[in-house]
Amino acid sequence: MTISASEFYEAGMSLPPDVRKDVALRLLESVEPDGAFDRAADEWLTTEAAAAYDALNSDPTRAIPAADVRAEFEAKWAARS
Repeated sequence: MTISASEFYEAGMSLPPDVRKDVALRLLESVEPDGAFDRAADEWLTTEAAAAYDALNSDPTRAIPAADVRAEFEAKWAARS
């Protein structure tokens, strides 16, 4: 028996939430990632992140307090609303 993606979705939506979550996670785990994200993350870590770390390590006065960074993000987020 073959069912379409939309039929599968509709059948899944009739399941209790905890069962849907379990099935969704099992389905996600069954899909082999293509590795693109891992390669991009490794590239970023070895280039941009490493360079930023080295620059900060060589001149600690460039550091920005976490509270200042958080305040800037919160201001930007508030401006979006």
